[in-house]
Amino acid sequence: MGICWSNQIKAESPFHTGVISSKNVSGYGNELSNSSSRGSASIPPTPRSEGEILQSSNLKSFTFSDLKAATRNFRPDSVLGEGGFGSVFKGWVDENSLAASKPGAGIVVAVKKLNQEGWQGHKEWLAEINYLGQLRHPNLVKLIGYCLEDDHRLLVYEFMPKGSMENHLFRRGSYFQPLSWSLRMKIALGAARGLAFLHSAETKVIYRDFKTSNILLDSNYNAKLSDFGLARDGPTGDKSHVSTRVMGTYGYAAPEYLSTGHLTAKSDVYSFGVVLLEILSGKKAIDKNRPSGEHNLVEWAKPYMMNKRRMLCILEPRLEGQYSSGQALKAATLALQCLCKEPKLRPNMDEVVTALEQLQESKGTSKNDQTNHQFNRHSQPHRGRRSSCQSSAEETRGVAAYPRPSASPLYA
Repeated sequence: MGICWSNQIKAESPFHTGVISSKNVSGYGNELSNSSSRGSASIPPTPRSEGEILQSSNLKSFTFSDLKAATRNFRPDSVLGEGGFGSVFKGWVDENSLAASKPGAGIVVAVKKLNQEGWQGHKEWLAEINYLGQLRHPNLVKLIGYCLEDDHRLLVYEFMPKGSMENHLFRRGSYFQPLSWSLRMKIALGAARGLAFLHSAETKVIYRDFKTSNILLDSNYNAKLSDFGLARDGPTGDKSHVSTRVMGTYGYAAPEYLSTGHLTAKSDVYSFGVVLLEILSGKKAIDKNRPSGEHNLVEWAKPYMMNKRRMLCILEPRLEGQYSSGQALKAATLALQCLCKEPKLRPNMDEVVTALEQLQESKGTSKNDQTNHQFNRHSQPHRGRRSSCQSSAEETRGVAAYPRPSASPLYA
């Protein structure tokens, strides 16, 4: 796998229609691109039949009254998060019958309720059911069932107690402690395995919306991919790509997908590179609160990652002392390979999984770091590294960030 660098993403193109962002706390919601032809509401005026739903013996068809009871009538204090789809509520069902149970009894579930006036509609809801209804993997979130009754459309998932990777990386507070190096690599590996499964010859699915908010964590920090509303079947036969309207989240989409609308598995690999860069740096893919020239994470990191002596400068200071320089260089190099401008030069996800597995097995990781994600928040980077990073940072001040569509604020 050769090392290369992705050029600036074309934010304005005939295929790029911008991104509508939505508040996303739980990771069960998503952010989609918008098109003027789509309108403000994509919900059909009349309910569609369950005949559209691919048959799956593993999914339960819930009644609306079942889910009202399970969530205590969708009480506001049961809300786990909100997204473009609607709101996600915490509920309880019996472990065996899946009938609604009282709070604290049975198993906890996450109930995603479609906003009937929202812009993510029936098509995405149906895709979620038809993909997660058939696919089973340890690194995909489990869909338990759905509800299609009158105008009501809901999805019922396993509850992921640690929430989203996004929250642990970017939120500050006593509840969200900073993740250690070993946990970050564990999560990256789990997410990579999920993507590799989707890309496998047996499955051939392109995820299309890989980002930290769609990586959910169980009680042991095992990563599971969620939100399959934008997933697409991969190309078949002698086709090299799928042609589709550009959708996803700005800052994560591959440049060739933005400029041509050609979707391949390598589009997901680019998105994985962005997420791995977020994991290493502790910085969001797009953040207008950062200084000028640093709004776009990929563009900001470019001068550092092109030079091995400065590559470690992208790492979050709070990780200092938890990794060997060899491990850090391998992880940063892997991110760089995934972000290659030429899709053919990017590794496939099987190769990414192998690289991350070897990284975890490499020397230099202490047993304490593997089992404890608490660490000294007051540690400081090595002075020599800080000097080198500072000089590189000064060189980046004139680097322009990717332009963002004016009609698509991030994290509204």
